[in-house]
Amino acid sequence: MRCKSRFGYKSFVFVLGLLVCGLPVEAKDGLKVYISVDMEGITGVVTPDQLGPSGFEYARFRKFMTQEVLAAIRGARKAGATDILVSDSHGNGENLLIEEFPPDVRIIRSWPRRFSMMAGIDSTFDAVLFIGYHASTNNPRGVRAHTFSSSRITRVALNGKDVPEAVFNAAIAGHFGVPVVFLAGDDAIIQEVAPFLKNIVTVETKKALSYHAAVTLTPQEAQRQIEKKVEEALRNLDRFRPFRLKSPVEFILGLKHYRPAEMLAYLPFVERVDTHTIRYVGKTMLDVADFLFFITNYRWDLEP
Repeated sequence: MRCKSRFGYKSFVFVLGLLVCGLPVEAKDGLKVYISVDMEGITGVVTPDQLGPSGFEYARFRKFMTQEVLAAIRGARKAGATDILVSDSHGNGENLLIEEFPPDVRIIRSWPRRFSMMAGIDSTFDAVLFIGYHASTNNPRGVRAHTFSSSRITRVALNGKDVPEAVFNAAIAGHFGVPVVFLAGDDAIIQEVAPFLKNIVTVETKKALSYHAAVTLTPQEAQRQIEKKVEEALRNLDRFRPFRLKSPVEFILGLKHYRPAEMLAYLPFVERVDTHTIRYVGKTMLDVADFLFFITNYRWDLEP
C-alpha cells in the first residue's frame, strides 16, 4: 500500500537510522501527481473563439492551455514530483500539444474513458491539480459557466448540495483517498469550491465580468503564478484532506429537456423528482460517476 505522506518507508528507515546510529538520510520519495485540465478557465478564454477547432483563436489558446500545464509540471517537479499523469479533459480530449511535454509525462486523450475528467486516478496518487477549471451551470457570474454539458444539464447535486465539475471530480479522487490541492481558473470557480475543498491553493487566471467577458492576466503571468503556487501546495501536503462523501451517495441531475428525464425514469433505480429532474442513489461515488458519464455520452450510433 502506498504511503500517502511526502516521505516513504525508506525515508522513515533512514531517518530512524540517523537518530539511532548517525546514518545518512536518503532523499524523500518522489510524489505521484494527477493533473486534470479543462479549457474554459485558461487565461484569456472568454468565448467559443478560443474553445474549439472552428474558433479563429483556438490554435493559440490550446498552446496557452499546454503552457499552463507545463507550468504546473515545473512547480510539481520542484516539490519532488517524479510521476505525473495529465488528463486532457476539454471538448474532444485532444487539445494539449503533446509534443511539448517532457518525455516521462503521460497524457490521457479522447473519449470514452471511465471517470471522464479523472480517468486513470487511483489510490497510488499523492495529489490532484486542476488547471483551466470553470464555474457551474447555475452560477450567474462565471466565464463559460456550465456543468459537464452546457446544452443538456442545469444542475448537478451530491448529497443535497449543488456542485461544480471541480467538486464532483474531487469526490472521485476522494473515493481513492487523494486530495485536490490546487486549482487555476476564474474567480467564480475559486469562490464555488471554497466551501468544499478546504485550504486549496488557487490561481485566479481572470475575473469574470459576464458569461463571455473577463479581466484577464497575461499568459506569462498566469504561468508564473501557477508554477509558484503548485510548488507551494505540494510542499505542504499535510494541510490537505481528501474530499470524501458519505455513502450511499445521492445524485440529483437537472436536465434542460423533459423527455430525457421521462425516459431515464423507466429505469427501476431512477426516480423522476420533477419534470426536468432525476434522482439516483449510488453505493459509492464511483457508481454516480459511471451513471453520469453513461447518460451524457451514450448514443445509438456509437461505432465501432
